[in-house]
Amino acid sequence: MSDGKQSFWDASGALTNIGQPRWLVDEALQTLMAAFEDQGHKIYAVGGCVRDTVLERAVSDVDLSTDALPDVTTEIVEQLTTRKTSWKAIPTGLEHGTITAVAPNGAGTFEITTFRKDIDTDGRHATVAYSKDIVDDAMRRDFTINAFYSDRRGKVHDLVGGSTDLKARRVRFIGDPLKRIEEDYLRILRFFRFTASIGNRNEGIDAEGLSACAQLAEGLEGVSRERIGMEMTRLIAQFDVAPIIGSMEQSGVLNRILPGASVLTLARLIDLEETYPIEGRMLPPMDVPTRLASLGCEDIADRLRLSNVDARKLNLVHAEAGLMKPPHELGYLYGYWTAVHCLLLRWASLMQPFDSSVLADVTIGANAEFPIKAQDLMPAFEGKALGDRLKHLETVWIRARFEVSKADLLAMP
Repeated sequence: MSDGKQSFWDASGALTNIGQPRWLVDEALQTLMAAFEDQGHKIYAVGGCVRDTVLERAVSDVDLSTDALPDVTTEIVEQLTTRKTSWKAIPTGLEHGTITAVAPNGAGTFEITTFRKDIDTDGRHATVAYSKDIVDDAMRRDFTINAFYSDRRGKVHDLVGGSTDLKARRVRFIGDPLKRIEEDYLRILRFFRFTASIGNRNEGIDAEGLSACAQLAEGLEGVSRERIGMEMTRLIAQFDVAPIIGSMEQSGVLNRILPGASVLTLARLIDLEETYPIEGRMLPPMDVPTRLASLGCEDIADRLRLSNVDARKLNLVHAEAGLMKPPHELGYLYGYWTAVHCLLLRWASLMQPFDSSVLADVTIGANAEFPIKAQDLMPAFEGKALGDRLKHLETVWIRARFEVSKADLLAMP
């Protein structure tokens, strides 16, 4: 967040205006918001798009909030359709008061949700009522930094005191943290994720929020594994996340969702990732399944309902970290990056330093191509004998670091 953007803040330090960022001046969005205003309704861009603009982060989604009821929202969107333009209103979340407006010609989609207030909650789902009051809508959100409302001219409404927190990069629950968490226990994990991605590391984690998460950690056992998995995979990918995972462990949250998990190997893994020599490669070797594997929970893939692809990768690096295959063989079997991930987890688990000298071997393996084809061994070998022979020669070739020629392999007894 740039301190030079003084126009964002008024003299008291309140966030008052975000100017005209590119996403806000988008023609389709402006047309949509103007249509609501023309009908006498309030409509605002809300949450992450405002927050991330101030933090100078990319904005990918724009969520809208309005005092118009869903059926009115549908009418306003559909009235935008003309001979040349065709808008669509799709009831994607009608039970939550959400209509998705689809702009013509692929110009964008916008979720529009009616102002709401909570009537009853059970920690997973909320019974809500529509409201005409923006304050009701703001008070049911999770964190102060996620409750900014911007009109189409960039004027910002901060109804919960989030300005001070955003300027300080402080993640704080709105109102009573215990009540906010009891409305949806997944907010425990969101608290840690937002602290990891936005929080000021020098200031540490909000003590009141952390205490509430520790007190109510048991509530996570009633949250679906899919929702927990989604939050954990997003959390674990954050930069230097080990201190936050450590806070989760100390507060008892981590072991509620991943029994037996520990931050120690993850911390070493992240240090090793940062040691990777990046010359010639665009990104350091951060990998979500590898980081998850480092936590040490045996059935983590099932507990987090990981995708088949991520589950296979997690199980592979976990297994290979302990099998001690040489780097060139890992590169040959799995490709460059997967081999690097296996080695990183191995070194982290064994408390070994980063060994950059093996990267050349990994590269050699990743580029190696076994020179023998099945037809080279036929008709002398067929069926199972052919498969066994191919496997044997490939093993010899790998152990020799790919330095045995095709002719020498074929001449072997």
